[in-house]
Amino acid sequence: MQSIYWTGRLLSRALWNSIASYSAGGAEQQANAGFVASKRREASFVSAVCGFPKDFKRGRMRRGQFGDDAWFNAKFKAGEVIGVADGVGGWRHYGIDPGEFSSCLMKTCERLVSMDKFAPTEPAGLLARSYYELLESKQSILGSSTACVIVLNKETSSIYTANIGDSGFVVVRRGEVVHRSSEQQHYFNTPFQLSLPPPGHSRLVLSDSPESADTSSFGVEDGDVILLATDGVFDNVPDQLLVTEMRKIEGERDPTKIQNVANSIALMARRLAFDGDFMSPFAQSAQKNGIDAIGGKPDDITVLLATVAI
Repeated sequence: MQSIYWTGRLLSRALWNSIASYSAGGAEQQANAGFVASKRREASFVSAVCGFPKDFKRGRMRRGQFGDDAWFNAKFKAGEVIGVADGVGGWRHYGIDPGEFSSCLMKTCERLVSMDKFAPTEPAGLLARSYYELLESKQSILGSSTACVIVLNKETSSIYTANIGDSGFVVVRRGEVVHRSSEQQHYFNTPFQLSLPPPGHSRLVLSDSPESADTSSFGVEDGDVILLATDGVFDNVPDQLLVTEMRKIEGERDPTKIQNVANSIALMARRLAFDGDFMSPFAQSAQKNGIDAIGGKPDDITVLLATVAI
């Protein structure tokens, strides 16, 4: 995998100024790592984000968005929330920007979290409230998106998750995967998704309710590593390679080191996505479904990487 790292090194340097600014709360958390406000130690994330649009010429790369992917990181009184969404690219054939819906969904989630207008133990409710707010908006925001949201309760050191579709998360503890999301698919390469179709086309568009999200909750420990990503990562990078990278930052509180690993995972996914000879997880799944396929799956890539500090 050394060649993968060096292949993406120039890209990494070129994008560093924009990527580094996305690291969420790292410097502040590092500075306050040794400070205990009370006898109870509270959990927090030390996180970083990196990503790439599939098409550099046409795709967007700005805070909160990589191509048709979108993400957010927000704090509220009792904890923190991170989330990703992947706009369904097929809408582009109908003249609809696939990235607008995913971006608006994540921005709405971020605003609701910042205003403390959601139930911290019900991330599916956060997605539902955001979705219905877009549905009732006077401004037409059309499209579809998968989504995955993780809520950290800092007082109980617990995490609550909600996942719709094939974005998702992995949690590594002491070198092993201890939690991961379940992919939701109607059939091969057709994930569950939230949709806002054009008027009169509801019956023609695949649309799942936010209440259908797969949910989970579990306790976290100091040093846990959490990867939250869109399918551009999971379709192209085998689990063993992801775990190998995640192990490098177990217990890490230096935001720069976490950023470096986030960059490494994103660059690896980008490289493998365009490798026509690589038997990617996506190609393996295609073959299991009777489709003769080999190689990676070019896609937008979003990596949100966090360690738990208690």
